[in-house]
Amino acid sequence: MNLLHIVATPRGLASNTARVSSALLEELHDKYEGLSVHTLDLFNASLPAVAGTNIEAKYMLMTGQVFDEATANSWTHIEALISQFLQADMYLVTTPMWNFSIPYALKYYIDAIVQPGYLFKYDETGAPHGLVVGKRMICVTSRGGDYSDGPMKSYDFVESYLRAIFGFVGLTDIHFINVQPMDISLEVRHAAQKTAITAARAFVETTVWTSSRADSVEESDYPALKPASIIE
Repeated sequence: MNLLHIVATPRGLASNTARVSSALLEELHDKYEGLSVHTLDLFNASLPAVAGTNIEAKYMLMTGQVFDEATANSWTHIEALISQFLQADMYLVTTPMWNFSIPYALKYYIDAIVQPGYLFKYDETGAPHGLVVGKRMICVTSRGGDYSDGPMKSYDFVESYLRAIFGFVGLTDIHFINVQPMDISLEVRHAAQKTAITAARAFVETTVWTSSRADSVEESDYPALKPASIIE
């Protein structure tokens, strides 16, 4: 079972958010000897440009044009990032809430990998179909306040956006562990972390975790080398 850990905090694994993710991963490693974890630290990764030649490449693909050498070489960096995402059996996203939404590094990463013909396509009626199927995602988020209920709930654009964008590409099994509130006091922060760590360990304990490769598309069908038709 291959897990891609997408870390979207500038403090990396030393962050308050990642402490909960680390407990979850520890529990997973204890339960599954064959677990392989690859960590993608977005604030320290060299992400490909979502502009310039790559924007031109995207629209060339969408209109069925053939790449020239320079465009093809540039687009391979986008494809490598997409391929890394698709090769995972499951995903762990570690992100704080920034101004009610996700950090810019995570949004940038999503804009890079969510490409037509790779993570989704349209049918002849124009309806979108996600291509990332049969996989699980866990999102560990931290928030300064408590957005679980009441008037503050409507300000939570982290969970709603991540469910929407990853659901759009086919990921419907998404579980959230929200660490909150974190900015009230040190005592409240420690209590929130402790509660979230307990919830993370309990979730692993009570969930059946299996590789999805046999149930989803074949690895040879992953569009690391050639995108699927954008419209079928």
